[in-house]
Amino acid sequence: MTSANIERLVAIMARLRDPKTGCEWDTVQTFETIAPYTIEEAYEVADAIQRGDMAELKDELGDLLLQVVFHSRMAEEAGHFALPDVIETISDKMERRHPHIFLGQTEGGHHLWEQIKAAERDARGHESALDGVALGLPALLRAEKLQKRAARTGFDWPDPSGARAKIDEELAEVEAAETAGERAEEIGDLLFAVVNWARKQGVDPEAALRTANGKFERRFKAMEIEAGEAFEALDLDAKETLWQKAKASEGA
Repeated sequence: MTSANIERLVAIMARLRDPKTGCEWDTVQTFETIAPYTIEEAYEVADAIQRGDMAELKDELGDLLLQVVFHSRMAEEAGHFALPDVIETISDKMERRHPHIFLGQTEGGHHLWEQIKAAERDARGHESALDGVALGLPALLRAEKLQKRAARTGFDWPDPSGARAKIDEELAEVEAAETAGERAEEIGDLLFAVVNWARKQGVDPEAALRTANGKFERRFKAMEIEAGEAFEALDLDAKETLWQKAKASEGA
């Protein structure tokens, strides 16, 4: 990417945000209203990667880059920072977190990354090992990050068996719940325990669930195609037969 490329995009955003001659939609946006689009674009990048669609990935990365430029423009208008400051900050951070690559240190390596991040959190005045895990993360991803942070302090099962036993414990508490509120709370604990077990197995729970969602969607659509307009009227046994056929067609 040349400086002319990024300068063109910055100029486009400045034009769109011009209070007198800009786009009526872009000019009224705020950090809060744009944030959901930022999250959505990140997921669309992940989706393109999962599908192996490089043309789509190029397009979605552009959309994600636009989000960075959009937020930076709003910050510049408010007198906080501008895009060059964002680029300088991440450049400084990457050099700081890779001292063995950029700063001439002969010892250390990628394992220093988390140590350096922890030192940066301390410098910002964070008091807990869990500070800084963003509230806006998807719940499964945030659960995993919280668990990883706790694990670094020694609060973790030594092997997957402890995490697996916790699932049985939480499932029993769901079944023993007497009110809707209790059930909701216990199911949350159960999901948290499943994330922990996945982590102990070396499985990314967010990616695993995304794959499961895709599998369900693919097989359900195959059921609809097979049955045609009669699908909704079929009883559960008939739909289960269609499900097993769709599953078998994938070699599962």
